[in-house]
Amino acid sequence: MKNKWLYISKSDLEIELEQLKDEGREISKVLPKFKKLLKVKDEMKYQVEFGALLDETIMLPMRKNYKYLEPSDLNGIKKARPSCRFKKQRKLTIKKEFDIIYGAWLGRCAGCLLGKPVEGIKRGSLEEYLTGIDNFPLKNYIKSVPKMLKKVKWYDTPSFIDKVDRMVEDDDTNYTVTGLVVMKNHGKDFKSEDVANFWMQNIPLLHTCTAERVAYRNFAIKIQPPASATYRNAYREWIGAQIRADFFGYVALGDPEKAAEYAFRDASISHVKNGIYGEMWVAAMLAAAPYYDDPKDVINAGLNEIPKNCRLTEDIKKVINWYFEGINYSEAIDRIHKLWDEKSRHHWVHTNSNAQIVAMGLLFSEMDFEKSVCRAVEAAFDTDCNGATVGSIMGMMLGAKKLPKKWTGPLHDTLETGIAGYHLVKISDLAKETLKIRKINERI
Repeated sequence: MKNKWLYISKSDLEIELEQLKDEGREISKVLPKFKKLLKVKDEMKYQVEFGALLDETIMLPMRKNYKYLEPSDLNGIKKARPSCRFKKQRKLTIKKEFDIIYGAWLGRCAGCLLGKPVEGIKRGSLEEYLTGIDNFPLKNYIKSVPKMLKKVKWYDTPSFIDKVDRMVEDDDTNYTVTGLVVMKNHGKDFKSEDVANFWMQNIPLLHTCTAERVAYRNFAIKIQPPASATYRNAYREWIGAQIRADFFGYVALGDPEKAAEYAFRDASISHVKNGIYGEMWVAAMLAAAPYYDDPKDVINAGLNEIPKNCRLTEDIKKVINWYFEGINYSEAIDRIHKLWDEKSRHHWVHTNSNAQIVAMGLLFSEMDFEKSVCRAVEAAFDTDCNGATVGSIMGMMLGAKKLPKKWTGPLHDTLETGIAGYHLVKISDLAKETLKIRKINERI
């Protein structure tokens, strides 16, 4: 059995080397081994050596004078975060709670559907394609135009807007429903192990990617969380946990700290450090979103739940500073692309690069749903993930009633997922179930 996703590749080693540099490890001892193994031709013959090298990297010491403090345990994270805590700015009625939760679900689906057909395309090709179909700057869902697809060397997918009548299945929404079912089954005291067990019982291994796939493989050989996040996992700070955050914010409205704790329990089965912080940041933002009218305040509420001296906080604050400089969103996108190389898989799917795009989409939204999701997707990188996250937060801030029919109508209030019992479900029913779970958690 030679499925490439189940074996360690030279690409994994290349990513691991970048990851070690990012997180401040002293790599001089292992660098010659990396260089030697990256030259081999037959990867399958060197699986033992590849694995042994990844095992060795886990114990590498930190570089001297590394300037960041980035714990991966909840107590350590709480100690390292800013001292200020969230205070509710207003009270929400049950009717309003349903409207904003429904808005968040709709916004997540709409933003995801906008970015899904162009996930992976490079910025230049995306702009060329959108210009060729008279949709740049981006202002509508993206249609399939075979002639232009051929010109930019992109492929025709079944998720272009002219081919769908609902939100089609995507990992970004599968994981949101996963959060719902886990909390429905286990309540607010769910454990990391409950999430791991749910994956193994309900999500096929090859439906997972990168850090999630490695963690899943580790569960299968009895490596329990949190070790499942570190054992031979080169993707441990990639975006996979950040896209799993949303439901934990939906059920913890007004309590970003609790939302971030829920997110930690989920993230720590597959991620460490900034990979964990990304999920905590998004969950906390969603829990705070209905209580603010300014995206900047929402972003800062999220930052208050993660270490103040970590790379993610530093990178998001860069975007906030750019915004106050008075530059436009196009220049902000330019600056993100100068910091991160979209041709590098490590940069393209990293938590921090995409978190900067999320922050940019929110800050430069002008509190307009269309501008928020379109600007997030125009930035390229992980388009469906970023469109979904920005759409979710803006939907939570605005509520379903204020979302444009132009964006919600094509969804036909329907979501398709790969989760048992939810293969085809009304988005409004998901919002009702979310509110029910939230109220049960509040009473316990």
